[in-house]
Amino acid sequence: MTAAPEEPTRSVLTCGEVRTCLLPSLQALDGRAAAQLLRLRGDVPVRLSERPAMYVLSSEVLTGVDCRLPTSNGSKVRVVGTVAARAALTEGRLLQSTAYFGLPAAGPVVRRPWGQYLVRPGLVEPFGKLPQPAAAEGVLRGAERGELDLGMIAEGLLAQLRRHALLDRRVPFKSSPTRLRWVARRVPEGERASLVNFTVAEGGLRTMELRLPEDVPAAAAAGLCEDLALHDWLLTTVQHMLDNSRLGAADGPAVIEALHPVVVHLLHLWMPRAHVDPVLGHLWNVLEAKPGFSRQWENLSRRIRDRLALQAVAMPHQTLSTR
Repeated sequence: MTAAPEEPTRSVLTCGEVRTCLLPSLQALDGRAAAQLLRLRGDVPVRLSERPAMYVLSSEVLTGVDCRLPTSNGSKVRVVGTVAARAALTEGRLLQSTAYFGLPAAGPVVRRPWGQYLVRPGLVEPFGKLPQPAAAEGVLRGAERGELDLGMIAEGLLAQLRRHALLDRRVPFKSSPTRLRWVARRVPEGERASLVNFTVAEGGLRTMELRLPEDVPAAAAAGLCEDLALHDWLLTTVQHMLDNSRLGAADGPAVIEALHPVVVHLLHLWMPRAHVDPVLGHLWNVLEAKPGFSRQWENLSRRIRDRLALQAVAMPHQTLSTR
């Protein structure tokens, strides 16, 4: 008697973390150089899009894990499988790395042969039943020593890329990286995806909770989170630069020097939903309503342009030099 074929393993929870930073290069990379930078695997080409802005996405690489899963209630859940990681570069300037995995509702009570985990890329199985709420809250809280650490995997990929020979390790302006941790609980096919919560925490950390239909791939969820993380980084960075520029008190060349990097390198990058799966594009509406991402960006952009216009009127005969 032959054993029945094993049913495909479905995830009930998908977890990820996105790291976003300024590429350590004085000049933005063109498409060819960007593709070379993100060529993580020799057998899989990168994806390059030039409209509406240059966007390069790497192939996925896998990291094998066998460790405890972060949980909020102290449950000791051992998981085994592979975490998927990838990198993206926008307009040759903003670099992102993402690590993510899916979790089924239950797994085997004994460890499978390693080959069986490799044929399920991006899936991590628990031993026994998964405590779903505790696991979701634990991932958002962050890993402790000995637990599955998505941030470490994403940061490792980011560090690898920042050491690439193509980069001169110089930056046109100072900025800080941000981190977005996210979890997506699966809902039955046919229900619409929803954004439950988005939180801004200290130290550049953001957290987000989603509800995703079963037929939405984990890679599509990762793409949405990368898009949100990129635009959150833009808002955070420009706001910080304005706060530090003493815009109301500074005058003359000091204003031009403070605002030049924003105008040259950042203002044109605001393009929400440009690379988001259409089935998830409506989730941006939640952030547009509250806290109002685009309204805040338009307000910041208007302040910058108005200040430069006033400076030009005040200095009609002086050449406004830039670096």
